Amino acid sequence: MIQKKIQWPNGAQCACAITFDMDADSLIHISKPKDSHRRLYPISMGQYGPHCGIPRILDTYKRLGLKQSFFIPGWCIDQYPETVENIIAGGHEIGHHGYLHEDPTAHSHDEQIEWFDKAMETHNRIVGKSPRGYRAPVYNITQGVIDLLIEKNFKYDSSLMGDDIPYVLNTANGTLMEIPVHWGTDDWPPFAHYEEIGYMMPVKAPSVGLQGFWEEFDAQYEAGGLWHAIWHPFLTGRLARWQQVECWLEDTLTNKNVWFASLEEITAHVRAVQKQKPGAIREDQLPYYESPPRQWS
Repeated sequence: MIQKKIQWPNGAQCACAITFDMDADSLIHISKPKDSHRRLYPISMGQYGPHCGIPRILDTYKRLGLKQSFFIPGWCIDQYPETVENIIAGGHEIGHHGYLHEDPTAHSHDEQIEWFDKAMETHNRIVGKSPRGYRAPVYNITQGVIDLLIEKNFKYDSSLMGDDIPYVLNTANGTLMEIPVHWGTDDWPPFAHYEEIGYMMPVKAPSVGLQGFWEEFDAQYEAGGLWHAIWHPFLTGRLARWQQVECWLEDTLTNKNVWFASLEEITAHVRAVQKQKPGAIREDQLPYYESPPRQWS
């Protein structure tokens, strides 16, 4: 059961979004700043995303008529402008994902602002507009970043894990829609093997690694919720994995009553529901705590 269930457009049983974080090789550069340029294998692994994974994904989306959301660090937008242009040409959304995939919790508030604004400049220069949505690198959003998003008129965040469906974040400075994520629909646990940044997952076969996503979809479909995949082109964009995704997409679009949409579209719909039916959307108050819990001895 889902509390405060949302009615989706055209009577769809379930809303769906496959969102991709195109981190490319930013991950090795942010984690090994002194010698990342010498680490050729992780650079090439990350570059598989914009060079091979994204073209494959975009071809599938075009064939099936899907418009989805991509979150791209500003440095990657600068580094791979042709890939970004192809994403835009396909009618897809590009969201803010930091500048060099920096962890907001690892920086002071002033540093957070500097990284954030540097990425904003890149979006406006290359994408041609300010992003409407944000996903924190490694999901580590802070209250300071939430305040920045509200100040800069962002429509939604997609970093928190507090519900199965979209909900509202209320702060002293304003409100923001939250499109929640979850590790159960993130492809990092089943597919990431990246010793240089501290991940040594046992890589699963495509059918095994993807099975959990389909089970998550079945539960969301039955409950009338939101199935939200958080994937990476250099992981799930790999040939064998993406072949299975294509088969699942074709079957789902044919046999299920679903609404595939970008996160910006989902946010707009939920906001409209909220306006028409006050109280229909669950609300959270931020910050959750003003200080650390008392330590007992």
